[in-house]
Amino acid sequence: MPDPPSDVADYSFSESAPFVIDPEYLPWRRNVEALRARTRAELPRLVRRRRFPPTRRIARVTRVLGGTFGLWYLFDRRKGSEKSRLGLSSRLRVSFQHLGPTYIKLGQILSSGDGIFPEEVVSQFKLLRDRVPAEPFEVVRATLEAELAGPLEQTFASFDPVPIAAASIAQVHRAVLRTGEEVVVKVQRTNVASLVRHDLAVMSFIAPFLVGRIPVSALANPPALIELFAETIVEELDFRLEADSMLDVGRVLALTNQRSIIVPRPHPTLVTRRMLVMESLSGYAWDDVTGMRDAGIATQEVLRGLVIAFLEGALLYGVFHGDLHGGNLFVQPTGRVALLDHGITGRLDEPQRRAFLRLLVGGTTNDIPSQIEALRELGALPADAETADLIRDLNLDRPSQDITLLSAEELTAEIRDLTKQLLSYGVKMPKELMLFVKDMLFLDGAVATMAPEIDLLGEVAVIATYFAQHHAAQIAEEVGVDVRSTPIDLDGVRASMGLAADTREITYRELQQRRETLREKFEQASSKE
Repeated sequence: MPDPPSDVADYSFSESAPFVIDPEYLPWRRNVEALRARTRAELPRLVRRRRFPPTRRIARVTRVLGGTFGLWYLFDRRKGSEKSRLGLSSRLRVSFQHLGPTYIKLGQILSSGDGIFPEEVVSQFKLLRDRVPAEPFEVVRATLEAELAGPLEQTFASFDPVPIAAASIAQVHRAVLRTGEEVVVKVQRTNVASLVRHDLAVMSFIAPFLVGRIPVSALANPPALIELFAETIVEELDFRLEADSMLDVGRVLALTNQRSIIVPRPHPTLVTRRMLVMESLSGYAWDDVTGMRDAGIATQEVLRGLVIAFLEGALLYGVFHGDLHGGNLFVQPTGRVALLDHGITGRLDEPQRRAFLRLLVGGTTNDIPSQIEALRELGALPADAETADLIRDLNLDRPSQDITLLSAEELTAEIRDLTKQLLSYGVKMPKELMLFVKDMLFLDGAVATMAPEIDLLGEVAVIATYFAQHHAAQIAEEVGVDVRSTPIDLDGVRASMGLAADTREITYRELQQRRETLREKFEQASSKE
């Protein structure tokens, strides 16, 4: 067999390289850290509280969304809760498409909220991932020729005018370079940068008015949500940052020897602010579980490898793919996962990374004080909040109970009391935690199709054991816990799932049934109010 490409020693790439990455020769990467710094320095100005929003843009947003809610009120509201939600979700999805890239990206984020947002919302907004109307090829050609400073034919032997995907910021086309390599080309939409900045101004104007007015918004911290949204979407506007993130994620996967996951190679020279030429990777769609299993792929192992790689990147290196969803993942016939679209990449500084590590180690050892301290360091809890008081007031020290046994009234009362206590402490969801949780929710939902019969408690123990076997020394040094000798205690995990303390195993299918029971109880309680 031929020797593997030299770059796979440093990055988790495919062995069939259309071109080889030499870190010393990447012209587009020379000033990437300065670009990233400038992008972050721009954020305070983009999300500052304004006395007046951009009047023309806010008028259009108000007109479009006002019409959407008006049509829903007239035609869908009285059709019953499920049809009403479906009608509103469908109308909002169409409105987001009309409003453009910023709102499409917002819809994509909502589409990752399986288990948080209603199923109708998630299913409709999933259509915004890659089914957004494409820009005409004439516009694409003009953008590319401006970036290349020359005719398209000077660089490409062929270029498919029909995109294989079109989303909020860009669309993707297949092409062949004049040197013969098959590639995919990501092209930024025209005028997207200025439109995004106007929309952020509108959102930043509105967000402070939501604080304290809606209980859930107080917990979510709307200004922080807009700050996170601004940070992610503004970084997506420069494809040089995305190409750099592809290399960073690929390097971490190589360092942790997670070779079952690969990232595409960015082209050594054909990367600019609005154009990204990269290796073409393909495979089974993430939701084609039947096709994978028919090909002999162990989907449970695929999912476990992705979970471990995600956690290793975040907890040990502070770098992780920040926008996991089915459209960004292919599973190759070999079982390797191709991880695409690195426009949103989570980056934790050292204090944040260690706090995340302490939080998850505390979760597997049921060390509640350690978890509270980690959340305090992450900014989710006020610096002066007393650990003992939090444990007492939030009932964190009581045995876990089966919440499906509660009546509808008892369940809603529990939620109201908990929300009241959280608000009294000024609990917030910091932006770094939001990105991490969004990915964890996707991975949680993926279990439903990839491994519905898996024992969730047993799987948590398997992953905790993996970290104890492979990373015990680093965890002991940074957290002060020898995970090799500390027994796994899943009581906290049971409590988070609403399980009784004596529950020894539960499949994801059973957990879904429990969630459906809880949903019915919430609807029952709502109908009585």
